[in-house]
Amino acid sequence: MHILIIGNMGYVGSVVSRYMRNRFPDAHLSGFDSALFAHCLVSSDPVPEVVLNEQLFGDVRELTLSTFHGVDAVIYLAAISNDPMGQQFANVTDEVNNKCCVKAAHLSEKAGVTHFVLASSCSVYGAASEVPRTEQDDVSPLTAYAKSKIAAEKKLAEMQSDRMMISCLRFATACGFSGRLRLDLVLNDFVSAALRTGKVSVLSDGSPCRPLIDVKDMARIMEWAITRSGAGFLIVNSGVDSGNYTVKELAFAVADAIPGTQIDINYGALPDKRSYKVDFSLLAQLAPNYLPRISLSSTIEDLIAGISNSGLLRSDAGWSDLVRLQVLANFIDAGIIDKELRWIIR
Repeated sequence: MHILIIGNMGYVGSVVSRYMRNRFPDAHLSGFDSALFAHCLVSSDPVPEVVLNEQLFGDVRELTLSTFHGVDAVIYLAAISNDPMGQQFANVTDEVNNKCCVKAAHLSEKAGVTHFVLASSCSVYGAASEVPRTEQDDVSPLTAYAKSKIAAEKKLAEMQSDRMMISCLRFATACGFSGRLRLDLVLNDFVSAALRTGKVSVLSDGSPCRPLIDVKDMARIMEWAITRSGAGFLIVNSGVDSGNYTVKELAFAVADAIPGTQIDINYGALPDKRSYKVDFSLLAQLAPNYLPRISLSSTIEDLIAGISNSGLLRSDAGWSDLVRLQVLANFIDAGIIDKELRWIIR
């Protein structure tokens, strides 16, 4: 099997690469990435790319058919990956998350790829009621990031054919330790703040709902998606029903794991409209052997251990590389990339 991971040098991709090598020791693993966040390493382990057979460097906006020759399964992780970045780089977000994803799928089909996987997001549900949302419910994307994901899903749905299975995995909010850690994710942010300052600040009133999934469990679901049979096109909420939490519950879970942590909740804040519970019963029906199994407490303990062992707590240096918007801002200010997030080659 030849697996191509597009966007492999990020927070999720670094974990997925190692997972796929462990699960498919004889597979040919390729990565394709622009390497914007290649330097954002926090682990003393060898760089994640050592498990690959080849690392391709390039911008997804310049993908060509040759990249997909001989590939059996494509995992599309490339993305401008959160709401603040989507707000600042709206056009690039639509290009990378939507248009380039659809282009990659068309090139994949033309090259004979049998499985194409999009890492989509439960954020497409946006402002939702207390009733957990299913794949058949209306979506209400509130941000450029969420809108780009739903736009890609719609275009991929139009490609339905017998030649290539397409899986749109609407993942819960990612969390957990990675060799390229991100702290612009709610649980990761809370754990790092508690370790650094002894305090967790909740900017909202704590009531918004978020489903969570450990990044290692994300990789397990991707394994199912690149090997599954059945329907040619699927949209699947990817998480577990017990993983629906309020932001306040996450803050208190972190405080329980790190004694002495103070919690500051802004009860006077305006309501955060990005609140949704999600129903993951379809995944349980389709892939019972691949359901998330890492508990919230285990994820928190893994984050505590990973951050503590990284050396980050011994200095103020290195933390800005763990907030992706800050990385891009620093690169733009230094003239290393342009405002379209392309490398400036001198």
